[in-house]
Amino acid sequence: MDLRPLSESHSVAPMLEPADMAILAERGATAIICNRPDAEVPPGHRAADMQAAAEAAGMAFTFNPVAMPGLTVDAIEEQANAIEAASGLTVAYCASGTRSAILWALAMAGRMPTDEIMAALDQAGYPMPGLRTQIETMAQR
Repeated sequence: MDLRPLSESHSVAPMLEPADMAILAERGATAIICNRPDAEVPPGHRAADMQAAAEAAGMAFTFNPVAMPGLTVDAIEEQANAIEAASGLTVAYCASGTRSAILWALAMAGRMPTDEIMAALDQAGYPMPGLRTQIETMAQR
């Protein structure tokens, strides 16, 4: 499991396994956000399976699938709401973690300084200098 922290309370990861849910709960995670559409994953890794494993481990689960380039403001708001509702560490995942990192960055627009968001992306291994303009546009909403 490759967790990449973006803040003290939020990490992103490439595809997780159902067995990872108990480990994440032991590490203090309280909420999981799945950003990967079911059409991209094999049976046993679909949202319902991951949700069952997360809930069995005592964590909240949000299914917020995003297929690029289908990113919408609604998806960004759903990500922000899931992060804000969590009582502890949230972990969002997709295929590589990139979609989840983009959603976090846009969800944090206006909540954190853009430079801090960009630095967090860089430190987590998701350098996206081209995202700065979108973050600044979202911050003005």
